Amino acid sequence: MDRIASATFSCPPISMSRVYRNRISHFGGFNIISKKKRSSCRVAVASGQTTARVVDTELDLEYKKHDLLRAVQDTQRGLTATSDQRSIIEEALVTVEGYNGGEATDLVKLDGTWRLQYTSAPDVVVLFEAASRFPFFQVGQIYQKFECKDQSDGGIIRNVVQWSLPSLLEDQEGATLVVTAKFDKVSSRNIYLQFEEISVRNININEQLQGLIAPAILPRSFLSLQILQFIRTFKAQIPVTATSPGRRSVGGLYYLSYLDNNMLLGRSVGGGGVFVFTKSQPLEL
Repeated sequence: MDRIASATFSCPPISMSRVYRNRISHFGGFNIISKKKRSSCRVAVASGQTTARVVDTELDLEYKKHDLLRAVQDTQRGLTATSDQRSIIEEALVTVEGYNGGEATDLVKLDGTWRLQYTSAPDVVVLFEAASRFPFFQVGQIYQKFECKDQSDGGIIRNVVQWSLPSLLEDQEGATLVVTAKFDKVSSRNIYLQFEEISVRNININEQLQGLIAPAILPRSFLSLQILQFIRTFKAQIPVTATSPGRRSVGGLYYLSYLDNNMLLGRSVGGGGVFVFTKSQPLEL
């Protein structure tokens, strides 16, 4: 209310000469402005009030998005979320989803890299559980990378998991697991994913292992340099497309429940969990 009250609206001042020219009629000592002038004032005030309501709604939305991110920040991306926290997160998530309910997914906005902030999806949470249980395994950032800017009904999605084995690889970003899928829009908000390939790439071994392969104090042989280069450029690919004709590839339905320039909310249809993403810098794979 304070934000609306702070907005001021005014009509242009009318001099006495203009009053007479615009057919001011006198009745009972009061000047009554012509209908045309009164109408223009009402339009100006109504337009200002509409602008104030739009600004107010946008500010409220940013507050609600902030509340959602604040609710998920102490859950380690969903790993340690209690039932009470999950309830609060679900309520905050539904509130944000309501702000662009009914709008079709904009593929231009969707295009790009999104970083995971929270999920309740079991197949992702199990990675966090493994990392917390086994000291030799780390899970770094998780992203969804959409490639659909120039498309009208679908595109490519890459689920990217940065992981490491600290005794062998660099911390957090020792290697990258990429699950690639083709997606098609099946409704205004639903997309269907058909998984095509799983790959491991961008392997970065730590300095200790590099020292074993090619000691820095000795002249590095051609063979040791070739081994290091092979490891850095190594890429293992496993296709997951259907092998027999007429058989559909492994896939799933994904509901994009909210999208703007800096936040993406999704739900895996069939009880597969919810996802909260924020826009990230472009990711090169």
